[in-house]
Amino acid sequence: MDKQKEKLLRVLLKKHFGFSTFKGNQEEIINNLLAGRNTFVLLPTGGGKSLCYQLPAIITEGTAIIISPLIALMKNQVDAIRSFSNEDGIAHFLNSSLNKAEIVNVKEDVISGKTKMLYVAPESLTKKENIEFLQKTKISFYAVDEAHCISEWGHDFRPEYRRIRPMINEIGIAPIIALTATATPKVQHDILKTLMIQDANVFKFSFNRPNLYYEIRPKVNTTTEIIRFVKNNEGKSGIVYCLSRRKTEEIAEQLVANGIKALPYHAGLDHDVRTNTQDAFLMETIDVIVATIAFGMGIDKPDVRFVIHYDIPKSLEGYYQETGRAGRDGGEGQCILFYSYKDIQKFEKFMQGKPVSEQEIGKLLLFETVSYAESSVCRRKLLLNYFGEEYNDDNCENCDNCLNPKIQFDGSEHIVTVLQCIIEAQEKFKAEHISDILCGNATSSVKTYHHHHLDSFGIGSDENKKFWLAVIRQTMIKKFIIKDIENYGLLKVSDEGREFIEHPYEIMLVRDHEYEEGDDDDMSKGHIGDNAADPTIFAMLKDLRKQIAKKNNLPPFVIFQDPSLEEMSIQYPINIEELKNIVGVGIGKAQRYGQPFTELISIYVKENEIVRPQDMVVKSVINKSSLKVFIIQSIDRKIPLDDICNAKGIDFETLLDELEAIVYSGTRINLSYAISQIIDEDKQSELYNYFRTANTDNINTALKELDDDDYSLNEIRLMRLKFIAEMGN
Repeated sequence: MDKQKEKLLRVLLKKHFGFSTFKGNQEEIINNLLAGRNTFVLLPTGGGKSLCYQLPAIITEGTAIIISPLIALMKNQVDAIRSFSNEDGIAHFLNSSLNKAEIVNVKEDVISGKTKMLYVAPESLTKKENIEFLQKTKISFYAVDEAHCISEWGHDFRPEYRRIRPMINEIGIAPIIALTATATPKVQHDILKTLMIQDANVFKFSFNRPNLYYEIRPKVNTTTEIIRFVKNNEGKSGIVYCLSRRKTEEIAEQLVANGIKALPYHAGLDHDVRTNTQDAFLMETIDVIVATIAFGMGIDKPDVRFVIHYDIPKSLEGYYQETGRAGRDGGEGQCILFYSYKDIQKFEKFMQGKPVSEQEIGKLLLFETVSYAESSVCRRKLLLNYFGEEYNDDNCENCDNCLNPKIQFDGSEHIVTVLQCIIEAQEKFKAEHISDILCGNATSSVKTYHHHHLDSFGIGSDENKKFWLAVIRQTMIKKFIIKDIENYGLLKVSDEGREFIEHPYEIMLVRDHEYEEGDDDDMSKGHIGDNAADPTIFAMLKDLRKQIAKKNNLPPFVIFQDPSLEEMSIQYPINIEELKNIVGVGIGKAQRYGQPFTELISIYVKENEIVRPQDMVVKSVINKSSLKVFIIQSIDRKIPLDDICNAKGIDFETLLDELEAIVYSGTRINLSYAISQIIDEDKQSELYNYFRTANTDNINTALKELDDDDYSLNEIRLMRLKFIAEMGN
């Protein structure tokens, strides 16, 4: 491009947007589009993606059609563009939120030439009246924003995006620019193919965000850990992502109870509430938003200092995009993910009943996320590899695995074993299948393809499946294994891999992490974090519990469980109000049994001049979730337990978890009607008598001591609930 055109473009940039220089390759992208060429832009969050089509739209004759997935995102973009101009008509959106008069106004501005950018949802393109209107409009180009929505392999697939190209053909051909912040090679391929722009000039930028710190933590005491983390980062802006709407409200409530300015955000809230919450976050009247993935797209807040994932995301693309909202100004950005394999099992249950192809895609995307979470390899190296980018540094010095590296071992023989197995299976299978062959797992899939007769079958049986999956992942990073783009997930051996088989050399590998299993609802289950209990008062409280239990002819655990006594010996509650906030206590138990305990603690605190750690107390709140209220009301009305599950779309184990939280917090409920429908009277009597004389309410202990195949785990849990509800509450 000659100097005069270059100077003119920068003058226009300064005039319309106030910037003196372009960021990265923005100028090259803009010139490509101005030249009338199809353009594909892969630019990570915060890289200035929108400007790549906004400036060309302003300086080109006609109206640019911007196809965008979210109404809220369109409004944000339009407001931002109007703020740079003295003419509101320069940008409009056309979607279902407008009334008839507003639609007429939009169309008049477009026809008159005032409007340079018209934002539409893909659904709006399919309406006959909009097609006829756009056919009369001079269109400068089409911009497909969030283009990853086109692909079933993208993290936010929208079927309507598949229909964009036919609509463009019907409205009128013009150059296309497709833009996305997150896309694997497979998704990139899908975008270009579906939009029929394989001739597009492709502009890719590095996915590396050096300022972001990545860490995976075990999902144990999660709510407590989040509260402590936020308190240690006081005054900083952050986002906590949860999968369920209910969990966002619960976590936000816990944060507020502990003096943190926080609000929940999810699609089930009223539009005005969501808007006000978003504004409060941007204006910093709150520090933390606890949100589902409904929050974040198009949010331009550069100083988000932490992004926490309470639940593991469904895909690495989703994870990358959500963590990408941290540190967009180049400053600090901490990305913490709490991981438990139980979450994966929940996802797999949710996927049941969906079309087989959708289940297959969902499982593969989830597998990639699990691989990332469990791996001991540099997080940054894994992420960049997933997006088709090579990261050559051995230590990024800004992730948990690099700052706390695990012991390495020479894995050259294991790599050769994996590569030979893939070739022996004719390069037509995925990582889990190859791992099963190596371990000697004769699964139905292995047997179907007669792979239990291969030479490789069982050759690696001295190691487990998890080990071989880790070897496969690390071999992929070395580029010895590649994934077939057309048949996503199928492993093929690269030319470099074949060369390595012939001439192996030392390559250091690491074993994956083993993560401790925990509970989601930890604040009601008695977890107390890593604070040390006071052994003296703990022993005194146990003696007091034994005396009260003997007096009432009850097992000690019915009065208070050990975790409750343990937290009392950390927090030193000296009145009923403080005691009811101890895990597993609640109002009912505090009032029934609490006074002697608070009196004992009060005397002990005074005599030993103990300074109570009240400023570090992680306060619990009474769980007022709609699910618990619904369960209690349903049991009062004697609704069968299966019907309660069906009404709320939960499984029986989840219902039992909720019931245990209700009963152990001191709420009295009558489960006799439900138990009589499930367990016969003899069994009820035997199990009830067992708990009357037991030293502990531990389920595993009960299973061992009963030593009878006649009792199922759920039957024992139900009878324990009945016993605690009747005798303890």
